[in-house]
Amino acid sequence: MEPFRRLRSRTVVLPATDIDTDQIIPARYLTTTGREGLGRHLFAGWRYAGDGTPLADFPLNRPQAAGCAILVAGRNFGCGSSREHAAWALYDYGIRVVISSEIADIFRSNALKNGLLPILVDEPLHAWLLAHPGADLEIDLEGNRLLLPDGQAVTFAIEPFARYCLLQGVDELGHLLAQLPRIEAFERETAR
Repeated sequence: MEPFRRLRSRTVVLPATDIDTDQIIPARYLTTTGREGLGRHLFAGWRYAGDGTPLADFPLNRPQAAGCAILVAGRNFGCGSSREHAAWALYDYGIRVVISSEIADIFRSNALKNGLLPILVDEPLHAWLLAHPGADLEIDLEGNRLLLPDGQAVTFAIEPFARYCLLQGVDELGHLLAQLPRIEAFERETAR
């Protein structure tokens, strides 16, 4: 994972509510334990016709969505079964932040563990973001702030350890392995 401190990007909007993990990445693509290449299957059931042709009217297929790293999604994003591949597919596609007024707990946990920042906002701001696709936003993780196009700063909550891991660009195991010299020193000291 890369460290996440600040991100400036336009938004791509997917307003549907109750987008579940099977819609994020269909089960037929869960045959790998690797993270790379899953982005091409992101929202596959919605992005492509039966013959694999991209559907021009799907928000992620529109030219103005190219390079967008912030997804604004409808309420209850990531519901359904626990599927780490959903976070992997979003990350591999280039999405680094998901914003909604409601994000399923298990998806939120998987996202944070895989370098993807889920941000909860209140209903009025969520409605504004849904109505303004392509809005230029800045995410300041060091300050826990979402900066809007008019300069207004909105704070967001994130668990301290998850924030630390994102800022450092490590997952839980990476953090633990970085502590190995201290753990070994402690064990040597207490074994005496």
